[in-house]
Amino acid sequence: MPNRLARETSPYLRQHAHNPVDWYPWGPEALDRARREDRPILLSVGYAACHWCHVMERESFEDPRVAAIMNERFVNVKVDREERPDIDALYIRAVAAFTGGHAGWPMTVFLAPTGEPFLGGTYFPPVPRHGMPSFRQLLDHAWHLWTRQREQVTRIAAEMRAYLQDAGRAPAPVRAPAGPRAWLDRVCGAGTADFDEANGGFGFAPKFPPHGLLAALLAHRALTGEPGSWRMAEATLDGMARGGMHDLVGGGFCRYSVDEAWRVPHFEKMLYDNAQLLESYVEAWLLGGRKAHRLAAAGTIDWVLREMRLPDGGFASSLDADTEGEEGATYVWTPDELRRALGADGEAAARLLGVRPGGSFEGGTSVIRLERPRDALDPEEAALLDRVLPRLREVRDRRPQPARDDKVLTAWNALMIRALARAGAALGRPDAVEAARQAADRLLAAHRPEGRLLRALRGDGEPVPAFAEDHAFLVDALIALHQATGEPRWLDAAEAVAADLLRLFWDAEAGLLHDTGHDAEALVVRPRSLIGGAIPSANGAAALALARLAALTGDERAGTAADAILARLAAFLDRAPGALGIEAIAAAWRAGAGSTLAVAGEPAEPLLAVARRQ
Repeated sequence: MPNRLARETSPYLRQHAHNPVDWYPWGPEALDRARREDRPILLSVGYAACHWCHVMERESFEDPRVAAIMNERFVNVKVDREERPDIDALYIRAVAAFTGGHAGWPMTVFLAPTGEPFLGGTYFPPVPRHGMPSFRQLLDHAWHLWTRQREQVTRIAAEMRAYLQDAGRAPAPVRAPAGPRAWLDRVCGAGTADFDEANGGFGFAPKFPPHGLLAALLAHRALTGEPGSWRMAEATLDGMARGGMHDLVGGGFCRYSVDEAWRVPHFEKMLYDNAQLLESYVEAWLLGGRKAHRLAAAGTIDWVLREMRLPDGGFASSLDADTEGEEGATYVWTPDELRRALGADGEAAARLLGVRPGGSFEGGTSVIRLERPRDALDPEEAALLDRVLPRLREVRDRRPQPARDDKVLTAWNALMIRALARAGAALGRPDAVEAARQAADRLLAAHRPEGRLLRALRGDGEPVPAFAEDHAFLVDALIALHQATGEPRWLDAAEAVAADLLRLFWDAEAGLLHDTGHDAEALVVRPRSLIGGAIPSANGAAALALARLAALTGDERAGTAADAILARLAAFLDRAPGALGIEAIAAAWRAGAGSTLAVAGEPAEPLLAVARRQ
């Protein structure tokens, strides 16, 4: 029999609808039962495209013996982190504290009935290995704490409540560095210490696309003309674009690389990554005129419009890492498969694309990759690549395909709307601009039915109210559409959404935004994001959106709010400057550098007019 998750519309929750676990979605029913029966809550957080979430489901949540223990002892709650980023952000901080910094998904957290966490971690195997306890051992330990050491649980819960409150506390405002390039100098300078000279990117494996830092490097190059920022940005973009993490056959980018050289990806494809990378490749092309950057951007547009666009104009959230339970099965090749697909071109294509006996991935298969950027290939190699990639896609399209999470998230759709509007105009792609226009119309109609923006629609279920990040990204997307089309209605809509952002989320005392609205349900702590990760924090995104809005409209309230946010976030320039890429661009805008940044895609006139003249 299906459990309660069968009634949910989140694809991630529905994936667990036939587990023998007595799952609840997050909501009053589960929380009331925990309080009434004095049971701890087992909170499990993940998302539809997550490979290790699938692994843990197969190993533990589908095991009737494990499910029986869970059902007897706990109130079991499943959360889609993409649908409820407020819950995810709150408890992932707790897990990082419990584990000494290791946090991710699947995330398992044990809560008191009042919501305070007292134990947590990420993936747990079915049997002990590599120093990790088994999931059953974890269940036993949590139950022992709850039933035999309640005083310790109470103490830990109180300490974690205080810790979570402190984590969201506003830093004291500081005197921010003045001048249009001051923040960018600090942020880009910090990147040099961590830059990978051999492969591009920053740090070690696993290696993620550095979205905020890339944006800052490109803006710094546009503003100053200094070669150092361009060198780091270009090497990083080239390293990713050669393949592996970049899907040369189908377009778009995977979430991260498991190695330092971008060769082997974690295969899930996320809408938010591709939106930000699309914008970076377009800006790099505008700055440097490199064909490889333009091709990466154009291929990403094609992939988004072909595989992620839904019939109603919105964009799906992600493609799964797994195909029929096997990671990357859709994407990898053997030499024999290339020869069968390409005939006479098979041997040469295998050499060019790094598909060799033994492979670069599991089971002797290979991930397709070039050893040099596409615009560094000789004419014969370039012609071969142009011939074989469409044929490989035809063959690959006949394979089983990864599942698609088709929920429409306002924030992620807004990121893609902005990217398509700017990229479509700059590259002369009216189809991309039109797709952005239709997606924006859909968000403003379906996701703002009674004036209150929604995070996502859940069919007949309770709608999820939008968060600060949804509003901030949507303001920026609507500004980009106004610039791309010249249509005043988008700027009017941006002003209206910005007013909602400040009305619902602004904390006047702190000079910052909360993640959740004044009308949201009360969590154990009201969360506030100060530093971004895979996407900018709500406060960083708002600073940039409000700075752009103030520059375009003269809206003093928007400009004042952007200044207040930057004054608070400037405290992190000494501690984590490399995490403040978007904030540094916002500071440049507030210092009057918007017109200088026009070369990176921010012209005063509609971008479509620029594209038509090219």
